[in-house]
Amino acid sequence: MTAGAVLAVHGRPVLFRQPRPGRDGEVFELVKFRTMRHPDAAHVTDAERLTGLGRLLRSTSLDELPTLWNVLKGEMSLVGPRPLLVEYLPRYSPAQARRHEVRPGITGLAQVSGRNALSWEEKFALDVEYVDHRSVRLDLLILWRTVSSVLARAGISEEGQATMTPFLGTALEPDGAA
Repeated sequence: MTAGAVLAVHGRPVLFRQPRPGRDGEVFELVKFRTMRHPDAAHVTDAERLTGLGRLLRSTSLDELPTLWNVLKGEMSLVGPRPLLVEYLPRYSPAQARRHEVRPGITGLAQVSGRNALSWEEKFALDVEYVDHRSVRLDLLILWRTVSSVLARAGISEEGQATMTPFLGTALEPDGAA
């Protein structure tokens, strides 16, 4: 049903595909349902391209259903740090880059702790906390909290943004620490 709705509203292709870094920074192709129009002269920004259907799919996380294919292929896990853009790889501090020590996940500690309402630094701290404390128990807790987060539909996008402002890097202290 979701694919049919995306086809009717957005046309082809129904799936959004984008390279994303996985474990150890190895790039794979993330697959999701499309939530935006193709860029054109009238619709350039994410806010202009995001459709009503797209907002609904994102708020219910239905746009993530095809990502289960990435899990089946072993490129992702159900739980782990969300895979971000390849262009962010050189922008991470050494501590932030630790998020790539595990497979990325459909949901993660940052998603159940505020999603896009969190700052980049808060998200990365939670990602590294997950890496340092991962366990079956923590994964089950995150999966349980994911259900409440999706039902609450909170933190879907950064306040005042259609999605999230790009990560431009973290300012380093003179000693090289983030």
